[in-house]
Amino acid sequence: MGDNRNMPNSSETLRAGVIGCGAFGRNHARVYRDLQADPSQAVQLLGVVDLDAERAQAVAKEFGAQAFPSVDELIAAGVQAVSVAVPTVSHLAVARRLIENGVDVLVEKPLTTTVAEADALIELAQRHGRIAQAGHLERFNPAVRATVPLLTRPMFFEVHRLSVFTPRSLDVDVILDLMIHDLDVVLSFVKSPVKEIRAVGLPILSPKVDIANVRMEFESGCVANFTASRVSTERIRKLRFFQPHEYVSVDYSRQDVLVLRVEGVTPQIADPDPFNPGAVAASAFPSITPLKPQVEPQEPLRVELISFLRAVRERSMPEVTLQDGRRALAAAMQIIDAIAEHSRHARLGELTRG
Repeated sequence: MGDNRNMPNSSETLRAGVIGCGAFGRNHARVYRDLQADPSQAVQLLGVVDLDAERAQAVAKEFGAQAFPSVDELIAAGVQAVSVAVPTVSHLAVARRLIENGVDVLVEKPLTTTVAEADALIELAQRHGRIAQAGHLERFNPAVRATVPLLTRPMFFEVHRLSVFTPRSLDVDVILDLMIHDLDVVLSFVKSPVKEIRAVGLPILSPKVDIANVRMEFESGCVANFTASRVSTERIRKLRFFQPHEYVSVDYSRQDVLVLRVEGVTPQIADPDPFNPGAVAASAFPSITPLKPQVEPQEPLRVELISFLRAVRERSMPEVTLQDGRRALAAAMQIIDAIAEHSRHARLGELTRG
C-alpha cells in the first residue's frame, strides 16, 4: 500500500534534496537550484546531506540550500523528492530509508551493486507506492531522444565511449563507470533479451578493468559491439547503428544525429544484352540521402530532473524505471563475468603478476 504522508499535490512547490555531494551530487544540487527560477517547475532545493560535513556545507552555501547532518533530518524537514548520489554500495540503504519514509527517489547509476539488491529496491518502491527513477543520464541526451522516433529494426551497433584517465570512480571498473550508459541506451533501442556475451578487458592504470571490448548478441539477431576506455588520449562518445536501409550515427557529446538513408536497394537485371550479359539498369543503383534530424541542445541532467519531478508531481511512471536500471546492471554483471572468464582462459593473471 502506498505511503501518503508526503504525497505532493499538483500545485504545491516540491521540496527536493540531494544525498551525496560529490561531483554527481553537486551537479544535481546545481540543477535543482536553477530550476527554482523556472515558475513552471515549482521546486525548491531544500537541502543536501553528505558524510563530509564540510563538503555538504560548501555545496549548500553555493546553491542556497541547507546542509543537514543526516538523511533522517532531511526527511524530518519535509523533503519530498531526493537524488541519491552516494557511492553505489550505499544506494539501497539510503533509498530504503527515504522510500520507507514516504520520499520519492532518483537513484544514480549503477542502480545497486548487485542484481539482488536491485530486485530488493524494486520491491521496496512497489510496496510503498513511491516514484523511483534510475539515473541513466544519456536517455535524456537530446540526440538520443531525437533518435528514438527513427528506430525500426536496429541490427548492428558500434559504440565507443573513451575518456582520459582521472582518479574519479576507481572503486568500480570501466563497465559500471562508463559502458553502463551505452548498455542502457542499446537495451532500450533493441528491446530483445540478451542471448550471448563475449568480452575482454584489462586493468591499465588502476586495479580495476580500465578498457574493455564487448560483443553482445540479442535473441532478435541484433549484434552490438561496445568499446569503453578510461585511459584514452581523447574523449569520444559515439553510438552508430545499422537498420534496414539506414545508417544512424549519434554523437552524445555534440548532441548530433546523422542519418544516411538508402533508397533503390533492390537491383533489377536489365533486358538481356548480348554484349554485356547481366547488365544492371542504371536506375537500379541505390541512392544515399543524408538527413539531419533537428536536435535542440539541452543539458541532459536538467531534462532528467524535470522528468523526475513531473513523475513525482503526476504520480506517473518514470521515463527510466528501476526495471530499466536493473536490466542495464544485469547486462553489466554478465560482461564482468565474461571478462573474468576470458582472463582465466588467457591466463592474464600470470602476465600481471609477472
